[in-house]
Amino acid sequence: MASEGDASQLIGMVTLLGAAVVAVPLFKRLGLGSVLGYLAAGLAIGPYGLGLVADARTILHVAELGVVMFLFIIGLEMKPSHLWNLRGQIFGLGSLQVALCALLLTGVGVGFGFPWQVAFVCGAGFVLTSTAIVMQVLAERGDILAPRGQRIVSILLFEDLLIVPLLAVVAFLAPADAAPAAAAPLWQRVGTGLLSLGALAAAGLWLLNPLFRVLAKAKAREVMTAAALLVVLGAALLMELGGLSMAMGAFVAGVLLSESSFRHQLEADIEPFRGLLLGLFFLGVGMALDLDVVARDWRLIGLGVIALMLAKALCIYGVARFAGSGRADAIDRATLMAQGGEFAFVLFAEALRLTVISPAINADMTAIIVLSMAITPLVVAVRKRYARAESASLDGVEAPQDLRGNVLIIGFGRVGQIASQGPLARGAELSIIDNDPDVVRNAARYGFKVYFGDGARADVLRAAGARHAQVILICVDDPVAATRIVENARRECPHTRLVVRAFDREHALELVRLDADHVVRETFEAALLMGRHAVLALSATDQEADDLEAEVRGRDTERFALETAGGTFAGRALLLGNIERIDPPRHDRKPGTPVPPENGGG
Repeated sequence: MASEGDASQLIGMVTLLGAAVVAVPLFKRLGLGSVLGYLAAGLAIGPYGLGLVADARTILHVAELGVVMFLFIIGLEMKPSHLWNLRGQIFGLGSLQVALCALLLTGVGVGFGFPWQVAFVCGAGFVLTSTAIVMQVLAERGDILAPRGQRIVSILLFEDLLIVPLLAVVAFLAPADAAPAAAAPLWQRVGTGLLSLGALAAAGLWLLNPLFRVLAKAKAREVMTAAALLVVLGAALLMELGGLSMAMGAFVAGVLLSESSFRHQLEADIEPFRGLLLGLFFLGVGMALDLDVVARDWRLIGLGVIALMLAKALCIYGVARFAGSGRADAIDRATLMAQGGEFAFVLFAEALRLTVISPAINADMTAIIVLSMAITPLVVAVRKRYARAESASLDGVEAPQDLRGNVLIIGFGRVGQIASQGPLARGAELSIIDNDPDVVRNAARYGFKVYFGDGARADVLRAAGARHAQVILICVDDPVAATRIVENARRECPHTRLVVRAFDREHALELVRLDADHVVRETFEAALLMGRHAVLALSATDQEADDLEAEVRGRDTERFALETAGGTFAGRALLLGNIERIDPPRHDRKPGTPVPPENGGG
């Protein structure tokens, strides 16, 4: 029979999971992101909220493994050669940003009236960005492997390397009568760290792959999962013993396994633990916010959050612009990295132990760090909402003016680029427009002159020479925009042939009703080709495959004609299905009834 203590622990676990399950979907629905949902849930159930869970520090310590596993997965995506190519960003961009931010934030602390030693420790702690917050937001946006994401990851890696020298600086700043530290000399600590890195590299190069080959032959899936966890936690422990960051150890282990044939299996095994523990980490951060401290020193804490975040954001923006990033990327990096991070807690704890800072300053700075971490997802969400209205940079692009091509292409993405090749091979003169400035600029590298303009506007169609074109290819990937372009083009140039990319079958029917000459459903031809390969794999001859493809194409054409005249389900009887029909197909459904996914067709 379970004891009262066991029941209490179970209630705590259920409370944590329930808070996450309720808060995260709600905040994502509001467009505020999952991180803010976790933080709000942690604040609500924590010791300074409803008091449903009391031990926030223990939860936070355990949940740091989520950050560790996240860095392991990122390491799996980075081969050593790629990491070597990032060395300039890691040590150059990273060191420049850290040095300038530390100097500026120390100045902010001095401006608040603190001694320079205390101001430096507080500023240096705030320089260390939250890896968990930033990586989670990048993952949700799909930006981790993008160039701007790689620059941010590089800076985070450099900051992770700073924890040992910063702890050494704190020891140097400690007063002579501070509690004696059992810490070894700096040279010994650096040597231990390098030795730990060397041991991890040796294990990764010569032990891990043979280990996983042996386990794979055993065909015990649960043992492979246990081995994946062993690698991550073992690497983190080795770095911890060496005085380095646990997350750094996991990242290095991931990089060493990035070229392994077991990489995808490892990622699949770790991912569920990573997501759960990272969510638990954010819950712990929310629970760690001491509302009593905030209420007591609300003026100092509020001004501190604003001053430190603004100063750090301005510094990051300036460094990004100096390093050649565009304005939008620089603002994005400044917005995303303007908070303090989880490593600040380690730095402040050591500074408190050595009496460099007082307990009151430690409590206030901890509250400032937690609040900055909580504010960041909100700031990112607000910027995302208002960034949509910002006009993209039009540097290097040109608007159309009195073009005279006999083929006009609207939209020059994947479809437009491929569609252009046939007319070019025929010797046609192309006029091309697109409403994305990046597409316009990048197309020049491949020998295309693309003009910037929105094809849904009648004046842009006239300037692009729609009336002089024999055919207009409408290749945009937005169904609403494609429909509007067809309406305007048919009104502006009624005799020009319109070849239009359709999103799906219903969109194609709508375009036909608007008098488009040729409608190409974007998935239809690819799906037919896949079906042909499937038939050939079933031992059909090439002639049989051709005949079957012709039959399917004929059925679809006949069905589409019936649907054009009679509604969505008019041609349903022509579909081949894998369910034996007892009753004849019904044709009494109301037009506009949603088509089941299995019968809707592309």
